Amino acid sequence: MIKYDTVLIRYGELSTKGKNRKQFVTKLLNNIKNSMSDLDKLEYRQTYERIYIKLNDTDPKIVSDRLKEVFGISSFSLTQKVKSDIDVIVEASYKASLEEKGTFKVIARRNDKSFPYISDQINRMVASKILKETEHKVDVHNPDFKIYIEVFEDGTYITCNKIEGAHGYPTGINGKSLMLLSGGIDSPVAGYLMMKRGIACEAIHFAAPPYTSNLAREKVLSLASIISKYQGGKMKVHIVNFTSLQKAIYDNCHDAYAITIMRRMMVRIAEIIAKQNNCLAISTGESLGQVASQTLESVQCINEVTNFPIIRPVVTYDKEEIIDLAKKIGTFETSILPYEDCCTIFDPKNPVTKPTIHKAQELECRFDFQSYIQECIDNIETICVNMNEKDEDYL
Repeated sequence: MIKYDTVLIRYGELSTKGKNRKQFVTKLLNNIKNSMSDLDKLEYRQTYERIYIKLNDTDPKIVSDRLKEVFGISSFSLTQKVKSDIDVIVEASYKASLEEKGTFKVIARRNDKSFPYISDQINRMVASKILKETEHKVDVHNPDFKIYIEVFEDGTYITCNKIEGAHGYPTGINGKSLMLLSGGIDSPVAGYLMMKRGIACEAIHFAAPPYTSNLAREKVLSLASIISKYQGGKMKVHIVNFTSLQKAIYDNCHDAYAITIMRRMMVRIAEIIAKQNNCLAISTGESLGQVASQTLESVQCINEVTNFPIIRPVVTYDKEEIIDLAKKIGTFETSILPYEDCCTIFDPKNPVTKPTIHKAQELECRFDFQSYIQECIDNIETICVNMNEKDEDYL
């Protein structure tokens, strides 16, 4: 059995970056190190095209499972590093093939141009040994397994596996967003998609105690901790006590407009918190057409209260697509726990589907909403989740 001693990481989309490439790859390496912070035996080496992790007897499965959740990685392989000598390469490749079944293809890459054999010669020499001494057959179009060989000055890396990475950009390379995190299915998925495009996330949650329970609050913190693993395991959650403002909306505004006015208030508060925490945008889990408040007219009416960027990553997704992604990232089972948030406890019977800005402004003039907003800001509670536990020291 091959003893894998190195992980070879490929950049993928980052390879298209020109002058900014080094910045992106450095961020990726830092994110990888953060995800492995408790594995102190690992050694890292960064080159122009690859990142290498020397395992030093660390369990390769643990490293592999964590790398699958780091954005910016196209693919990676558990590899065996051998001397850059053609006889050693051929023998090691042959032994690797013994652990596989079916047809094969050899894919050699000569990064060290001083090596005396070109890639095609390496392919043929390795394949000849395998064909002669095993029952494997070559299939260059649809092989059952591939043998990857990468020749460098300091050694050659051989593997028969290529594990799909999370793709995207290293989280945090494109700034930070404040994510409106409810207890539903959509917003954690939206946060995941933001992180995939290189945007770190803090979260803001609107609670309405005593109408919303402590279980609903813990549910949201659990969702934050689940998706925090995609940005190094930490996330700040700003919890807003929305009760007084929400009651004022329902006392002073037309029932049909209550959801619209409520969301306009949330955006106003989110903008203030975003600016205080150096976030460059607000992100939400809103799609189009799923509920009455998600028509284009509603989006326009809600957006009117701010010039701050609002990003809606799942805007083109249907519900089944969002559910499938929620299951993939591990948030679905938590999201469907039956604890209501402030968006559902005062759900109007006939919400307006085509609100107008003029009408919304008219209704807001009926009460001093700015004082309620300030009260919300003054009483915000900020918690940091650290994977599956709260980390007060991070604040």
